[in-house]
Amino acid sequence: QRPAAEVERGAFLSRCMEIVADQRENANGDCGSYPMECVRNIGIAAHIDAGKTTTTERILYYTGLIHRMGDVDDGNTVTDWMEQERERGITITSAAITCHWTQREEPLAKLFVGVPHRINIIDTPGHVDFTAEVERSMRVLDGAVAVFCGVAGVQPQSETVWRQATKYNVPRIAFVNKMDRVGANFANAVAEMRRKLGAYAYPVVLPIGAEDRFAGIIDLVNMRAIRYDPSDEMGLRYEVAEVPAELAAEARHAREELVHAVADKDDEVANLVIEDQPVEAGVLKRAIRRLTCRIELVPVLCGSAFRKRGVQPLVDAIVDYLPSPLDVPPAPGMDPADPGRPVEVPAVEDAPFCSLAFKLWSDPFVGKLVFFRVYRGRLNKGDFIYNPRTQRRERVSRVLMIHADKRIDVDTVQAGDIAALVGLRNITTGDTLCDEDNPVLLEPPTFPEPVISMAVEPKTHLDQQRLSVGLQRLAEEDPTFRCFTHEETGQMIIAGMGELHLEIIRDRLFREFKVEAHAGAPQIAYRETVTQPAEGEGKFIRQTGGRGQYGHVCLQIEPNGRGQGLAIENKVVGGAIPKEYMPAAIDGVNEALAGGVLAGYPMVDVKVQIVDGSFHEVDSSELAFKMAGIFAFKDAVRRAQPVLLEPIMKVEVSTPGEYQGDLLGDLSRRRARVHGIEARGQAVVLNADVPLSELFGYATAIRSLSKGRAAYSMEPAYFEPVPASVLAKVLDQSGGQARYD
Repeated sequence: QRPAAEVERGAFLSRCMEIVADQRENANGDCGSYPMECVRNIGIAAHIDAGKTTTTERILYYTGLIHRMGDVDDGNTVTDWMEQERERGITITSAAITCHWTQREEPLAKLFVGVPHRINIIDTPGHVDFTAEVERSMRVLDGAVAVFCGVAGVQPQSETVWRQATKYNVPRIAFVNKMDRVGANFANAVAEMRRKLGAYAYPVVLPIGAEDRFAGIIDLVNMRAIRYDPSDEMGLRYEVAEVPAELAAEARHAREELVHAVADKDDEVANLVIEDQPVEAGVLKRAIRRLTCRIELVPVLCGSAFRKRGVQPLVDAIVDYLPSPLDVPPAPGMDPADPGRPVEVPAVEDAPFCSLAFKLWSDPFVGKLVFFRVYRGRLNKGDFIYNPRTQRRERVSRVLMIHADKRIDVDTVQAGDIAALVGLRNITTGDTLCDEDNPVLLEPPTFPEPVISMAVEPKTHLDQQRLSVGLQRLAEEDPTFRCFTHEETGQMIIAGMGELHLEIIRDRLFREFKVEAHAGAPQIAYRETVTQPAEGEGKFIRQTGGRGQYGHVCLQIEPNGRGQGLAIENKVVGGAIPKEYMPAAIDGVNEALAGGVLAGYPMVDVKVQIVDGSFHEVDSSELAFKMAGIFAFKDAVRRAQPVLLEPIMKVEVSTPGEYQGDLLGDLSRRRARVHGIEARGQAVVLNADVPLSELFGYATAIRSLSKGRAAYSMEPAYFEPVPASVLAKVLDQSGGQARYD
């Protein structure tokens, strides 16, 4: 189980062929276990409408998993299986699917010719509202294919998914799609990757033509041209020939640039370049693989998934360049008994079982599904697994391999596999499932906080019961979705990442849980903070004829650095507040922080120091000091010039030039700060920061102003104080005007 680069090539290939031949068929007729060298766990990630699902569909067709290619516009693709996805033509939930690919004998240098590989693919959403699906997928993947639009280049959500891949150290290759579209420019797309993403990106192919003349690609590693038959609509017939004479000089220059880029980071190629020796295709390809696995190089390919051009070379690149589970560093974890002691979990089959539950899903046929990635060992049906978080063990009744919306029962999964379990209880996203005698806590994925909320009310009493069940299940599945009851109004509040996110939640409540509910206007997740230091004093004194209540707390507050969060410190000396009452006083401060003073929103970036107080030997109690802590904090906040913070979104609008003025005017009316206007091909791109409260209904407005030709995307950026001109209106809507006055 050593990485391929460390093994004799002939012995390695022979071993892979023998193992695959022995394990190819299992009792269910599905592909059995593969050696880990022959497994690729990859994700397809990109901006919305860059062609992720279409690319995935073509890969499934060419690998033989499906026999008819679907289309996003027709709503019949394999990975977009939800009704909402097919109706809207977008990906909402990440879908896992497995295919198999064997590189064929061709006059091209390939690393794994004739060796069957299993490719586990996760097709992720591109819309920012469903960024949690990308986040948790990146956490368990070994590699990723970043898809870019050949016309638009690097778009806002492209930057987001790139940052997510960087956060989890995921090696990636880039695929510039839509090379057949008007305005497609491969060189511009590569330049934007380097400029906007800081990627060490270099093409390993060049396009032959562009737009309606896009006919194939030039493989720079092998210096061969791959031309597709224009009469073949399925993209199955192509020829491998010499590089066309008119492109020979450009191809030689691009290959030299690629070789020098690799030589700058790889010793083997560097030695050949220094000695002025030719760099053979096989040597160059192995060096590219080493650098890609170390995240030091991003190979760039191109094609047109919709027109079925360049997809087979992409699958070859996935096998050749992206890592197997053995090529990535061991998964980092902690010892549950000693959280400060790090533990590494290497990809080894004959070792204690360890896996990470990265997704939960309610299936109408089999119940609650727990998607998990196996990092070490193997799991058999009937085994017991241990959850270090709950310190409970459960028996595994069913193990499933996932093929989009289809489930296949298997008896065993091993290191490197992605599968699902049925029937587990008390599992949340990010839990580690492992062997009880060798417990480990793997690092869970992290998720952004919700930015928008709305109130929901069931129509009938029967709907009330169904609503509670439905919201609970949806909250278990989606870490960025919250549901809670508002303490003051008693309303059921749902919160998520955007209007579309909450719209999908409501639609699923109706279709899957048969709940009919009214929904109120979305509410903004405002925050509160203070702008200057202040002191506060709180006393809670009650006399009822017998034993009374007495608590007295003095504290100081000051602004904490932006993004530094909350801090509470005990600075009491001399026993002014006995130790047994200090936790109660801190609880009171925490409760006040959650409610705020201006409008009842949570407070952020505040530092609190409890400095003094007093107590009564008979009447003091924990309740009294908790109430005193609340009063003292609110007293200090009123003196500290509190302000209301609103979420600001980073918005990018792409529009034809003739609508630029109308859209700029509309953004100005929405309190936007426009900080960039640039030409990108035939379009104009407007970059602005806009308050989220002003963006409701913007999708409809932008379509109306541009006759449907403009598009926009947004992502959370930061919080900033609400202007005085809008503050009174916001406080009035939230019921905070009286407190403000």
